[in-house]
Amino acid sequence: MDLHVKILNERVVARAKARGLDVLVYAPHFTRLPEIRERAERFSDEDLLVVPGREVFTGSWRNRRHVLAVGLSEPVPDFITLDGALSAFEEQGAAALVPHPEFLTVSLDADAVAEHRDRLHAVETHNFKAWPRQNRRARAVAADVDLPGFGSSYAHLLGSVGEVWTVFERRIESEADLVAALREGAPRRVLRRDGLRHRARAAVEFAHLGYENTWKKIERIFLSGTEPTHPDHIAYDGRFDAVSVY
Repeated sequence: MDLHVKILNERVVARAKARGLDVLVYAPHFTRLPEIRERAERFSDEDLLVVPGREVFTGSWRNRRHVLAVGLSEPVPDFITLDGALSAFEEQGAAALVPHPEFLTVSLDADAVAEHRDRLHAVETHNFKAWPRQNRRARAVAADVDLPGFGSSYAHLLGSVGEVWTVFERRIESEADLVAALREGAPRRVLRRDGLRHRARAAVEFAHLGYENTWKKIERIFLSGTEPTHPDHIAYDGRFDAVSVY
C-alpha cells in the first residue's frame, strides 16, 4: 500500500493498480474530512481500497508541524496546537503517524517525536519526496524511539504513485483493518523502486515543492479567504477554539 498520496483521480487509480497496490491513503492538504471520505469511497473498488486520511497542519505558518491521521470519524482542523490535534486523534481512536520527520520546516523533529512517542503509532522512514540523507535521518528518528516505520510516495504528481510502498504481513481489507494494523504496530516492510527513472521522478517530485511553497502558498494566504480547514470555519462549530493558534 501507498500510505500517503495527495492526488486522486482515474489515472491515479489506474497507475496504482498497474503498480500492484491494494491500498492508497488519500490525504490532501487543506481539505475537509467529509470531502476526502466521499472522494475515497468514489474511487474504491474490489481491486483497490482508498482510505481517507488527514495530514493536519498544526501550529502557525512560522512553526509548522504536520501529523497524519488515519481513521478519523469527525473532522479535525488545521492551525491548532500539536497537543490539540493528537488529543482529537486519541478521542476518535485514529492512528497518528509522523510524515517526513525533520523534513525542511514542516515536520516533527526528533525531540517532538520523543516527547509524544506514546501518542504516536509510526514514523515515516522513506518518503519519495525526501533526499537519501533525509530518509536516513528519518530511520534514525524511528529507531531512537522504537516506533514502527512506514513508507509512501507522498505523491503530489501522478508519476510518483507507487514508487514507495509498505507491505503488511496481515490482510488489510478495510479502513478499520488498516487503523488496527497501524495502532497495533503490525509487522511490515518498506519497499521502493530503484534505477534512473525512479531517481528522476523523485527529483521532479521534490522540485514540485517550489510550486507548493510559492504560488500555491500565496493563493492560500491572500486569494482564497478562510481555509475550509481553518478552526474558525463554521463547520467546526467552535469546538477547537481552545487549541486554535490563530
